[in-house]
Amino acid sequence: MIKDTYKDAIRTLNTLQTNASYLEQVKRERGDPRAQLEAMRGFLERSGLQVEDLDRLNIIHVTGTKGKGSACAFTERILRGYGLRTGFYSSPHLVQVRERIRINGQPLSKELFSKYFWLVYRRLRGTKDESQANMPAYFRFLTIMAFHVFLQEKVDLAVVEVGIGGAFDCTNIIRAPVVCGVSSLGIDHTSILGDTVEKIAWQKGGIFKPGVPAFTVPQPEQPLEVLRDRARECGCPLYLCPELDAFEAGTQVLELGLAGSHQRSNAALALQLSRTWLQRRGYEGTDVLQDVLPGAELSAQRSVPLAPTFCPSDAMIQGLRDTEWPGRTQVLPHGPVTWYIDGAHTTSSIQACVRWFRQAALNEDKPQDGSEVRVLLFNATGDRDTAALLKLLLVRFWGAGGGMLSLGPTLLQVLGATWWSCCPSVLLSCCLPAQCRPPFRGAHSPSCSPNTPPSSHAGLGQVLVASWWRWWGCPGSPRIPCPADPPSPHSPATLTTPSSAPTSQRCRWLLTQTNKTST
Repeated sequence: MIKDTYKDAIRTLNTLQTNASYLEQVKRERGDPRAQLEAMRGFLERSGLQVEDLDRLNIIHVTGTKGKGSACAFTERILRGYGLRTGFYSSPHLVQVRERIRINGQPLSKELFSKYFWLVYRRLRGTKDESQANMPAYFRFLTIMAFHVFLQEKVDLAVVEVGIGGAFDCTNIIRAPVVCGVSSLGIDHTSILGDTVEKIAWQKGGIFKPGVPAFTVPQPEQPLEVLRDRARECGCPLYLCPELDAFEAGTQVLELGLAGSHQRSNAALALQLSRTWLQRRGYEGTDVLQDVLPGAELSAQRSVPLAPTFCPSDAMIQGLRDTEWPGRTQVLPHGPVTWYIDGAHTTSSIQACVRWFRQAALNEDKPQDGSEVRVLLFNATGDRDTAALLKLLLVRFWGAGGGMLSLGPTLLQVLGATWWSCCPSVLLSCCLPAQCRPPFRGAHSPSCSPNTPPSSHAGLGQVLVASWWRWWGCPGSPRIPCPADPPSPHSPATLTTPSSAPTSQRCRWLLTQTNKTST
């Protein structure tokens, strides 16, 4: 019964608009952004909660363009190490929607997801009339549901990641967070947030609240000034996070559970957020949490005061080390295939992904005969410049022997024509059990038709398999035709298996997705 009810809940949830249609709705409402928050308050009240009820959740509210999910994951893991019962709301999910709402680091169980889904859904349906707006869209509904879960499950705190932007994001009905954070800023969702990093910074700074301390990682000068001005407007004390190096003086290097040099700024932000939360909530049991807010004096080189450095507690050190965030700089060995999985949705994020992959691949043992094959599985959705993102991946580490590969316009044309719509279950069922079977073969299965709209598949969306070179994989793996004769997306490719394929060859796959649409 529980299983069927959970499946029904998922089916019903998926009727509350797709991500793409919600983004279009947000664009239409841009002219009256306050109406978005008013609508969200109305939905919250119809579900049985008041905005004031959210004050009891002791929220840490985090926005940013890049790394905000990782910063939240670090923060949640640190505070859980203090014996606190944590709630964590993030987006998007990797495999199942239950991942978006976590208790003590674990996705909500199917039983609890079903319980709270139907509680909220029936209340909203029961209060709907001609004068009321329609049901909330997918992301708004899950946000309301998360608040119900955290309140009824009696968490000590909730880490809440902003969906898109900040000022008019539906999570911004939070009126009294304990502390706010801003991760690295960049260009993304320009049709909603603006086409410059300064406009985007203005939106992100919209989560600042009077008297609530906020922290930001180092930013370019102009967007940092925008954040400073936004903070001053509402009386929010804003501080700049020192680099993680400053916390390592005289001690061993802090070990991070998430790989990649770009994670160091996210970890530094998490240290400030967790320390500030502990202090503001009067937490006892550590002697390092003193004078959380620095003086307001500014140096001649800095428009925002620098937050204090401190000696991280044992719980902080362990929390940083034990943080897990699936799908982010993750190395996943599976038989003879090693998967390198990451998500990146801006050019700078792609560059960080490249740096991580090169270092991670170097650290892996090489086959005895020195052979290695690299296959890129690339996915992108939305209005991003796919060719520009893909080019950054290819020219850096593809080619024979791991060398450089130049990417010409002909190749881009070939890549642009090689698209399929593919759902995650089909992709994984084709790749993992067969270990080295090209994932694009799944695109020709009945459940994954090339004519199916990408919006009908959750998670991965459109899949591009950039395997235009000869692929000599594990025993029995096929050879993929070269770009002079690319496979048609409307008919199965002719695949042949060379008898001379070496049996000791190793495959390295980099799986990256850019659909950071969180709604």
